[in-house]
Amino acid sequence: MQHRKHYQQDKIILADGRELVLEGPVPAEQLMLLAMHPDLDAFRKPAEQHQALVEIASLAEGRIILAREADCIVGYVTFHYPDELERWSEGNMIDLVELGAVEVANDYRSYGLGKKMIQLAFAEQQMENLIIFTTEYYWHWDLKSTGLSVWDYRTMMEKLMKSVDMIWYATDDPEICSHPANCLMVRIGSEVPLASIEQFDRVRFRQRFMY
Repeated sequence: MQHRKHYQQDKIILADGRELVLEGPVPAEQLMLLAMHPDLDAFRKPAEQHQALVEIASLAEGRIILAREADCIVGYVTFHYPDELERWSEGNMIDLVELGAVEVANDYRSYGLGKKMIQLAFAEQQMENLIIFTTEYYWHWDLKSTGLSVWDYRTMMEKLMKSVDMIWYATDDPEICSHPANCLMVRIGSEVPLASIEQFDRVRFRQRFMY
């Protein structure tokens, strides 16, 4: 199966005249030349996360969509195969890709960058032969900085994913079922074969009678 990667770029002019560039999928060699904003520490230290982005971009299925101001990364979205230790890898599906992380530096959160980056990722129908899924866990959410409740944050994330037609899917995955705010959201591309959809259903539910 071919992983289609059609580079896209968009620009945003801020109120003070500064320019943000949204682009991707960005190749590893280009990412290596950029710096991470020090606020991008939701998952690991910025330098370590930078290295993780480079590694993801070097994968055949990996995609990094980013927002940058000059040579400084101020936001990013990652796409990659699910971790081999997680349930979602059990089906050995080459057309199942995880939308893994969305992060935007604090000072840039008022520009709708998360939504713009995700929409850029799906441009030119490059995801139509893939099932894209994301697992939303409340313990990853930045409730402190945003001041949002768990349920308001869940609504925000659901709205973000719906901007590219990802919808809520049921599952019996224990981590997702461990809290009612957690959820699985999925977009099945128009070119995904029925066999893959059925295989994904088997991954979603280990108890067959539930679907």
